Amino acid sequence: MWILKFLPDWIFYVIFLIGVVGIAATFFLKLIPIPALFVYRIPIQIVSILLVAFGTFMSGAVWNEDAWKARVAELQKEVAEAEAKSGKVTVETITKYVDRTKVIKEKGEEIIKHVDREVIKYNDTCKLTNDVVKIHNNATKMDSK
Repeated sequence: MWILKFLPDWIFYVIFLIGVVGIAATFFLKLIPIPALFVYRIPIQIVSILLVAFGTFMSGAVWNEDAWKARVAELQKEVAEAEAKSGKVTVETITKYVDRTKVIKEKGEEIIKHVDREVIKYNDTCKLTNDVVKIHNNATKMDSK
């Protein structure tokens, strides 16, 4: 609330107490036999009730504002901790991925060597039946049409 920025918190508690004192005073005005004071009893009660309501509302607003400020401070602290941790995690992640790419490259080279050895063994002895050759030839004839 904008009013909380301009007025100190204790003002709202004082307003509440003035309202309570005003309500109590109107009950004692009945006991005083001066008619001039008795005439102002109703307006004083109305103003006092309004002051109590306003003071209660604003006291609640002050309490709520303090609760939100505490929550914001707590979350800012958590964000700062998370940012500090994220820097460390980023460095660890980069290291892990560099190691993984080295392992993949090493394994890839090993697989290529193995495939080259095996292909050389079976390349000369590749025997296909005549049916497979016919099917392959027919397939290429159909694609070219």
